[in-house]
Amino acid sequence: MTEPLILKPALHEKIWGGTALRDVYDFDIPSESTGEAWVISGHPNGPVTVTNGKYAGKTVAELWRDEPALFANEDVNRPFPLLVKILDAHRDLSVQVHPDDEYASEHAGELGKTESWYILSAEPGATIYYGHTAQDKQTFDQEVDEADWDNLLQKVPVKAGDFFYVPSGTLHALGEGVLTLETQQSSDVTYRVYDFDRVDAKTGAKRDLHLADAKNVTTVPFIPNKPTQKVSHIEDLTFTELVTAPYFNVVKWQIAGRATVDATAPYTLATVVDGDVELTVFGVTYHLAKGISFILPNDVETWKLNGHATLITSTPGPKSL
Repeated sequence: MTEPLILKPALHEKIWGGTALRDVYDFDIPSESTGEAWVISGHPNGPVTVTNGKYAGKTVAELWRDEPALFANEDVNRPFPLLVKILDAHRDLSVQVHPDDEYASEHAGELGKTESWYILSAEPGATIYYGHTAQDKQTFDQEVDEADWDNLLQKVPVKAGDFFYVPSGTLHALGEGVLTLETQQSSDVTYRVYDFDRVDAKTGAKRDLHLADAKNVTTVPFIPNKPTQKVSHIEDLTFTELVTAPYFNVVKWQIAGRATVDATAPYTLATVVDGDVELTVFGVTYHLAKGISFILPNDVETWKLNGHATLITSTPGPKSL
């Protein structure tokens, strides 16, 4: 009998971070400029550990390698493919772009980075940077070289509940005042294009830019990918399919009562982003408060939910299996 894997996040300070990860989710942040909670991760830059049961103290990466049956994993030499974060954009993030698998493997020895954003909250007037206006590569390169950001960058207003799919090659950044859950490939490769000319207080210098790599990997022209959302119901549970994509599938669960759910994938990742819920697996009930993340491993074929909560869940897409 396997239990759900309840996880302790890895916290990261960032130049643009704040205190929302503590104030909203009660995380034990290391400073007043904490930008990221890696809540489900097997990546070496942010390993998370199991807090319960016989695997307590083990990292997700260790279980992926040493207990592959938990994930129906047939290749222990590849990395755990997904990574889930909660990001506090207290200030604007840098405008950046991520490579695809081929470029990242050749230049960084990592997976590529396709990601998605579920907007948890946004201050009035908050925006994100999502895509660019250049219609050909020559124009894109020229506007980057000339730092013509007003003409090049596209800003989009956001509110709580919005969802954005961000394939590799997409120029993007979260804007000030946005709290987001990010589901992505397990990669930490970022090419910074513009950082608002700010100085890092820790170094006294501006952060590095990666313009050559960014030009190589940015998709031109930008065509936004807007997934069609599908809604379904099981008892008192509403499922909203946010995206079905090559690397991951993201689904919002909204429980207002009770429901019994069957697995649809080898494993399921989940984060309670609002409310609290009781999760029952093999007759054992776990109380999960807001901010708790967990994995339902392969031999958990069914589970019960009871409560009033919203969870953002994900399963591996075909390219992550």
